[in-house]
Amino acid sequence: MSIKQISVFLENKKGRLIAITDCLSRNKINIRALSIADTADFGIIRMIVDNPQTAYEKLKEDGITVIESEVLAVQIPNQPGGMNNVLKLLWDAGINLEYSYAFFGNDPQYAILILKVDKKSEANAILEKGNIKLLSNEELSEQTIQG
Repeated sequence: MSIKQISVFLENKKGRLIAITDCLSRNKINIRALSIADTADFGIIRMIVDNPQTAYEKLKEDGITVIESEVLAVQIPNQPGGMNNVLKLLWDAGINLEYSYAFFGNDPQYAILILKVDKKSEANAILEKGNIKLLSNEELSEQTIQG
């Protein structure tokens, strides 16, 4: 089970991030999780949003370089070793973790871990077998703090 992630590629210039948040705000798209990585010349913003298809279309219309990709969202216990258990299952199965980021939802007992792996279908099977809860877009919506 995978979810959609929006990735935006930006020149590392003043005001570029606000162009993205402005576009999403104008189109009433909520950012649920965010990760920003940068180099001297450019940055990559990875986001989980409440409406990835509309976000993709609207960002593209605004001339922003954007791609949509599939990632895994897993629910892990908010305790020491919660993330380690997931990573160990992937490592033992020979699955490479390309990147990850995390956030908290409604229940403080759990964190939501976003994973980009090289073998998504194998990772799904391994995590399910290891009793790791994989979240769908709908379940992720329920886990996200609502204002």
